[in-house]
Amino acid sequence: MGAKADFRMVRPLSGSVKKRPRSKRVFPPRAHRSKTFAMRFLYSHRTRSADGQYVHIRALTDALSARGHDVIMAGPDKDAPKRLSAETGGLALKRMLPGAFYEYAEYGYSLPAMARLVARARPHAPDLIYERYNLFYHAGVWAARRLGLPLILEVNAPLAEERARYGGLALPAFAQKSENAIWRAADVVLPVTNALAENVRAAGVSEDRIAVIQNGVEEAFLRDHDPGPIRARYGLESQTIIGFAGFVRDWHRVDRVLHYMAGAEAPNLHFLLVGDGPARADLESLARRQGLADRMTVTGAVQRADMAAHIAAFDIAVQPAVTPYASPLKLFEYMALGKAIVAPKSANIDEVVAGGEEALLFDMSEDEAFNAALQRFVDDEELRRRIGLAARDRLVRDDRTWSANAAYVEAIAAKLTGI
Repeated sequence: MGAKADFRMVRPLSGSVKKRPRSKRVFPPRAHRSKTFAMRFLYSHRTRSADGQYVHIRALTDALSARGHDVIMAGPDKDAPKRLSAETGGLALKRMLPGAFYEYAEYGYSLPAMARLVARARPHAPDLIYERYNLFYHAGVWAARRLGLPLILEVNAPLAEERARYGGLALPAFAQKSENAIWRAADVVLPVTNALAENVRAAGVSEDRIAVIQNGVEEAFLRDHDPGPIRARYGLESQTIIGFAGFVRDWHRVDRVLHYMAGAEAPNLHFLLVGDGPARADLESLARRQGLADRMTVTGAVQRADMAAHIAAFDIAVQPAVTPYASPLKLFEYMALGKAIVAPKSANIDEVVAGGEEALLFDMSEDEAFNAALQRFVDDEELRRRIGLAARDRLVRDDRTWSANAAYVEAIAAKLTGI
C-alpha cells in the first residue's frame, strides 16, 4: 500500500444489484416537500466521537426516520444513542504509530469497513448509501461499487487541507489524492456551504453532481424557552450574559471574550460557556489570571434535550472565529432562539446571515473589531432584540431545520434511485 494505491481497488460482485446509470441531474428546489415512497438508506460513517459530528449524524438520521424512511446505521460502533462528550476516540493508536503508518492504517481501515457495509446491506436491501465523508475512508465508494448502489456523500470540511493545517499530515499528497478520488466517485456530493462547494469543484466534481446543504436545527430550538430557570441554576439572574455553545477548541478563539471582558467597563457581564472541549482548561486558566474566574461559568457537556434552554439564557451569542468552509451548528441554534449574534465576516457566514441586519459581523483578523461589535450589543438592548428577531425570521424563512434537510436529501435520493 502506498501513495500510488489504486483507490478503485474493489470491483462489483457478479449478481449484485444493477447500478442505475448516471444522468445529468437538476436537483429539486430546497422547498420540495412532496413525500416519496419510503426508502432504505444505508448510513456510513467513521465517527466515534460524541461531539458536534455526532449531533449532526443523529439529527439528520432521526429526521429521515421521521419522514418514514428506514435508516440502517453502519458506523464503527453499535450506533446506539450515546451521551454527548468532549472525549475523542482513537487517539491512542495515533500516538503509537508514526504519522505515515497511521495514515496508511486509516486508508487500510476502509477495507474492513467496506466489508461491514456490505454485511449490513445484505439483509436490508438498501436503495442507496449515504456517507459522511472522512479522510482516507473509501468504504462507501467501494461498497457502492460492489453492491451497485448510488452513493450520496456529505462533505463537512476539506479534511486533507484541514489536517495539514491543524493536525499535521505525513503524506499530504497521498491525502489529497485520496480525498479527490472519494469526492469524484460519489454520485452526488453534499458540501455544507457554497464556500466548501468551491473545493469540491476544484477536485473535479461536475456541477450537476453538487448540491449544497447547510446544517440546521431541531424543531425544539424554535419553541419558546424561558431563560429564567437556567439563569437561576447558575446564579446569573441580574447579569448580561455573553454565551458560547458547543465543543470549544483553540481555533474557536473564545479567549477573545475574556480579553474583551477584562477591559470592559461593565461589571455585570458574565461569560457562560455551554459545553466542554480541549480549550476549556486554558480558558479557565486565562480567566483566573485576568481576575474573571467568578465571571465565567463553564457548564461542561450539555445534552441536546437541554441545549436550547441554555442558549435561551444568553443575551449575546458569540462565534469568535470560524473556518472559511464550515457550517457552524451553533450559528443556526443562536438564530432559532432569536439571539443577538456576533460572528466573523466570511463567505460561509454571509451565506446564512446579513451583516448589520441579522448579526453583527467583524473582521476576524482584528481583535478590536470583535470588541467593537460586542460592545455595541452590550450598550444597546434594543439592538440586541431587533437583530435577534431578524436572525430568527431569516432561519424560519430559509427553513434551516433538520426536517427540511431530510426532505431535501429525500428528493435527491428519489431522483437518484428513481423511487
